[in-house]
Amino acid sequence: MSDPIPFFDGHNDFLLRLRNAPHQREELWLGSSGTGHLDLRRMKQAGFAGGLFAIYVPSVSSGPPLDFTSLMAKAPFEVPLPDLMTHETAQPVALTMAGLLHWMERAAPNDFTVCRSVSAVRAAVKNGQIAGVMHLEGAEAIGPDLDALYLFYDMGLRSLGPVWSRPTVFGYGVPFKFPGDPDTGPGLTEAGEALVRLCNELGIMIDLSHMNRAGFDDVARLSTAPLVATHSNVHALCASPRNLTDRQLDQIRDSSGMVGLNFATFFLRDDGMASPDTGLDAMLHHIDHLIEKLGEDHVGLGSDFDGCTVPNPIKDVTGVPNLFRALADHGYDAALIAKLAHGNWLSCLDRSLKQ
Repeated sequence: MSDPIPFFDGHNDFLLRLRNAPHQREELWLGSSGTGHLDLRRMKQAGFAGGLFAIYVPSVSSGPPLDFTSLMAKAPFEVPLPDLMTHETAQPVALTMAGLLHWMERAAPNDFTVCRSVSAVRAAVKNGQIAGVMHLEGAEAIGPDLDALYLFYDMGLRSLGPVWSRPTVFGYGVPFKFPGDPDTGPGLTEAGEALVRLCNELGIMIDLSHMNRAGFDDVARLSTAPLVATHSNVHALCASPRNLTDRQLDQIRDSSGMVGLNFATFFLRDDGMASPDTGLDAMLHHIDHLIEKLGEDHVGLGSDFDGCTVPNPIKDVTGVPNLFRALADHGYDAALIAKLAHGNWLSCLDRSLKQ
């Protein structure tokens, strides 16, 4: 059996899974239970060479947490935006999850390493280690004075989304809605503009996934770095506000940016359903469109593993080789598949981070 194609993943929620089950973390990371989408054994089996590991702080609710899968099971739907979260609430949770990323390295030092530069990512891949890059999905933990950004940077933060799908002191996210348009409200706040400038200064990649159209345009106007959406799809094929319009794809292309294909079925299907009964054709259609708009050097993977419902042919990380085989059957040659799998992400990180 040939070795799997190595791939770099633009987004996963494995840290949230660890945070939600603190007494099971060794089993979830090092064990062989096969639950969820990711663990060390299956990642190595599938060719998972590295990725952005998201720190996401769940919304605080006075009632039971929202069941997004049920609420999004049938269109039309609109899940209400959660309330704004303060950094006093978000920061302790985010620090816990940053600590979990470093614990993963301590628990498996020969197999996993936290990387702070592209050269470190490339070295890890060469040495057979999984390269973990810290990502902040929603910047509530930073606070409006931005001082905590320096601390998170020193801990390894190299990618940041100013918003998740809720308002922050920095800007406004899009709702989980279908059908819908990303033109949902105002753009960046003054603090959000300052955050963009400081991320550029430090060399932290800015993630536009979850951001509304006005905020996207503000980042495009202010940022000196490539425009990147780590885990988003094509609005023309699936009319979710989370997906990117052709106009936004043009802006990303013109900045030499990057889009990571999201595996979530409600961002793939033309009916917006969160259904695992979804074929690989839906993923191929989005990749075709992304390459048509962006070119073959600016498209990769952004699975959203452990944070969504994925197609049955994928099922978990071990199904990613099925996507590569489908791309080959679809007419993509080995060189292009290697770009989509890892080459384009590494080149984008070269353009986005400071060494």
